Parts: sequence; C-alpha cells; structure tokens
Amino acid sequence: MVIAGLQKTTLLDYPGKVACTVFLSGCNFCCPFCQNWEIITDKGEDISKEYLMNFLKKRKGVLDGVCVTGGEPLVNADIVDFIKEIKDIGYSVKLDTNGSYPDKLISLADKKLIDTVAMDVKNCPSRYAATAGCPVDIDKIRASVEYLLSDNIDYELRTTVVDELHDDKGMLELAEWIKGAKRYFIQNFKDSEAVRFGNLSPCSDEKLRSFTDVMRPLVPSVKIRGEN
Repeated sequence: MVIAGLQKTTLLDYPGKVACTVFLSGCNFCCPFCQNWEIITDKGEDISKEYLMNFLKKRKGVLDGVCVTGGEPLVNADIVDFIKEIKDIGYSVKLDTNGSYPDKLISLADKKLIDTVAMDVKNCPSRYAATAGCPVDIDKIRASVEYLLSDNIDYELRTTVVDELHDDKGMLELAEWIKGAKRYFIQNFKDSEAVRFGNLSPCSDEKLRSFTDVMRPLVPSVKIRGEN
C-alpha cells in the first residue's frame, strides 16, 4: 500500500466531522476526467504508515474522522487491516469508492470498520465503460449500489458530470437505476493541469439544472454539489 497524500484538516470531505483525508495510490479505473492521476500512478508523497498512525494518535481529540480515498482504496490487499488500525485509534472512518469491490465494501461495513461511504456512480450502466475509461464489470457496480440503497450503512452517491460524457438521457437512465437514493450529488467537472486527458469541459449551469430536473422525480434528494 502506498499512502500518496495526507490532507491534515478538512471540513468538507467528511460532512459533520473535523477530519483528515488520506489518499491511497492505485486505481482499477482510468477515468479521463480524474483529478488525482498523479496519486493513482504512485507519484504522490509516499507517506509511511508509521508517520500516518503517529499523526492520527497525536491529533485524537482535535480530529473526529478520517476520510480514506484514492484512487480506489479497495484495490489494496491490506485495506482491511489498514482501516482497522485507524478505527482502533478511535476514529470514525469514511470510505470513498468506485464500487467495483462490493465484497470488500460489504465486509468492511459488516465488521463496523467504516461508518459512511461515498460512492462515485460514473454514469448510467450503458455508458459506464466509456466514462470509466476501461472495461467494467457492471454487475459488481450494481451490487455495491444495491447494498448502499438497502440502507445498511450511511452513504452518499455522487456523479462527476462532464459535458462530453453526460446528457439528459443518460442521467434519466441513471436516476432509474438509483431510484430513491437518500443522498445524491451531481458535481461538475473542473478542468486543471492534474486532469489526465485534455479536451473535456464542465457542464453549463443550464445543463446542470436540466440534470436535476430530469432526475428529481425518481431521486428527490438530488443536489448540485456546492449549492444549499
């Protein structure tokens, strides 16, 4: 496992908690709009686990939670032991995932090693591989979505929308898939030098509003990230 980054304090990544965010290297997707490409390809800070755990012990009482993100944290074979160490210190843990490892996700939840999950739902099923940038076992994604929708653990679903990859038809198909999700966010793509590929654009405000209008009859909780 490579710990590729540490944001020592965040009020945004773990809603309701004063937290830190731990970035783990590696991912099984190749999303063209990814903002963490350097982290995914082992070009991060390479922080030792000993340093991280000592930091967490010293900050206990100041921080409430730890957000474990990536990349895709669940690609790591030793992720269960890693999260258990964090839990043993006394932290609440939020896991960010793309949902491609449902067995690991469910096991972590059943063992009470994670307290909340944020899952990136890339697009509607028919456009998933194109959006993820690689072949995807959609049945595994479906299993993770189904598990979260069953409300066994606190969760949010979210989709980063890109003008070239998302439209009303696809968002309606997505809404039919995640119908009734208790917390769902649309977050607009932001171009930057960290993005893997060029020639991608954020959606207009009008297009974002159209997405919420299309989805709301099936997903009443839909919100645009950053709006009240």
